[in-house]
Amino acid sequence: MITSFTLASLPVTRWQNGAGETREIVRVTAADAPFLWRASIATLQADGPFSRFDGVDRVIVLLEGAPLWLRGGNIEHRLEPGVPWAFAGEWPLASEGIVAPGMDFNIMTQRHLASAQVDIATTAQRPEAEGVACVLKGRWQMAGADHHAGGGIWWQEESPGDLVPLTADASLILTTIRRVSGR
Repeated sequence: MITSFTLASLPVTRWQNGAGETREIVRVTAADAPFLWRASIATLQADGPFSRFDGVDRVIVLLEGAPLWLRGGNIEHRLEPGVPWAFAGEWPLASEGIVAPGMDFNIMTQRHLASAQVDIATTAQRPEAEGVACVLKGRWQMAGADHHAGGGIWWQEESPGDLVPLTADASLILTTIRRVSGR
């Protein structure tokens, strides 16, 4: 299964704390957890705590907006645009330094069921059998269609074939999901 998306096509859900909203790209179900893996794009409107997800590994990529700090406990990380950062869902993090609304890409995996590898690609790619590709800049040919910033594809059970940059400035977030053996 290969599914295309655009930012405008994704349903909007407000955060419980009112500091932003999420547009879910995909949620793959699991029998013994709320999800096996999940990808989304979130709008960051104000500083505040991240939701806690026990047993979940997360990767975040700032899509739009100024760099900001993620802090909590003894963790202090500067989140820069276009640079993936992996962290445990149990970490008590809060965002600091949001001066104007921004957006980020999030991938979450149930640690005991799957893992995610997130890379920034600027050249043609042939991904594996499960994942998400989200365009950062330029245009890409994916699954027989052109995709622009904020759009892309997700897939399961088959490779979508070659992902090909169509412009010199093209870059995308390429997420590969690897399931734990037997899941």
